[in-house]
Amino acid sequence: MLADMPSAEFDVAADAGQGGVALLRSERELAGAAFALAGPCAALTAAERSVERDVVPAAAIEGLRTLIESGDDPLGTAFCALRSASERRRVGAVYTPRTIIDAMVAWAQANGRPVRVVDPGAGSGRFLAAAARAFPTAQLVAVEIDPLAALALRANAAVRRFADRLTVVVGDYREVELPPVRGSTLFLGNPPYVRHHDIEPAWKDWLATTASALGHRASKLAGLHVYFLLKTCLLAREGDYGVFITSAEWLDVRYGELVRCLVAGDLGGLAIHTIAATAMPFADAAATGAILGFRKGYAGPVRFKALPGLAVFEKHPSRALAGGKSVPRSCIRRASRWSAFSRPSRMAPARFVELGELCRVHRGQVTGCNRAWIAGAQADGLPANLLEPTVTRARELFAASPALTDAAGLRRVVNLPTDLDELPAASRRRVEAFLSWARAAGADSSYVARHRQAW
Repeated sequence: MLADMPSAEFDVAADAGQGGVALLRSERELAGAAFALAGPCAALTAAERSVERDVVPAAAIEGLRTLIESGDDPLGTAFCALRSASERRRVGAVYTPRTIIDAMVAWAQANGRPVRVVDPGAGSGRFLAAAARAFPTAQLVAVEIDPLAALALRANAAVRRFADRLTVVVGDYREVELPPVRGSTLFLGNPPYVRHHDIEPAWKDWLATTASALGHRASKLAGLHVYFLLKTCLLAREGDYGVFITSAEWLDVRYGELVRCLVAGDLGGLAIHTIAATAMPFADAAATGAILGFRKGYAGPVRFKALPGLAVFEKHPSRALAGGKSVPRSCIRRASRWSAFSRPSRMAPARFVELGELCRVHRGQVTGCNRAWIAGAQADGLPANLLEPTVTRARELFAASPALTDAAGLRRVVNLPTDLDELPAASRRRVEAFLSWARAAGADSSYVARHRQAW
């Protein structure tokens, strides 16, 4: 029940130039303010109905109303302050800046006229508020797993006067079904980014099984945004379209293969805009950004464009996502990495070839517990043939310029055979003593240790 939530103390103050309202020092106050702004609503959940209505002074409520009517999102800002960044990351609640939202909605306007807009991770409703202005007759569907954020969304909808065409689903987007509509549906928003470590095994099985039914492979190392893109592909009908902002990792990494297959095929990728890695599009998350536009059934070329930073959204939001380099779909289907499509073409100097033409470069192996597997005092006594000289830091390559020709300065990684019975008796005793220490240090309980096969 929201009324029973702990009342963590934070001071979230509105800017004095925007009304000067000191507001919302606890989750109870945020819920009470949202309830008061939303007014009577039959769709409120039992938890939301339990909120005490009179926990915030009427003057503060009116100050909040003024801020919301001006286009601000004080409830969402308060939510982000009351729930720490680490708490919100566990469920993927990372809020998108208004300038990026405006650019994405402008792209949606240029590419269709939907009768319905669906936000799969709606938060306090920033995307839907912008969509409500852009598409004044469209039905709006918000899916949000956090009841407090959903209550803030309802409050924003009531103040901005689109509550009468809004449906709020407090639940998991992966379980949502949409009724058919006459006309196209726009899927819009920021699918939650949650690392695979925090995703339950049953959902990982769902990802693999569902992808397989569509003829694709899915890595169980994928983050939650991959699940949401797969679910969107299942929900979308021919002619439906969408624009999502996600991390940019799926363009190149192995777990992103499923997304690349969807974009190249079933989901119908239209445009991919990558934001410079140094730009940090989200205020409280160290994440890259890629904006994906798609239309179910589209099979033409895909436009790729690199955005140098966030200033483009502030200066020209209506044109930020226009243009780009057109790449034939056959090319992106063959490519295992897509970030190169966004980069300007560069000719190699005479007599030079690109490294990728000679060999494949990849990240290499991981251990999951460096303090155990990178040799130190804990590895004393292990046979030298089980300690492999290894590049463990990028700076070791930089320091070796122009070439790494001597392994003497590299650290050693413990590299044990899969079958310990092949070791001599004396070596095996030393290895077993090391493994006993490693288990006590937790080296066998990391995700890598439990899920990766032997090298």
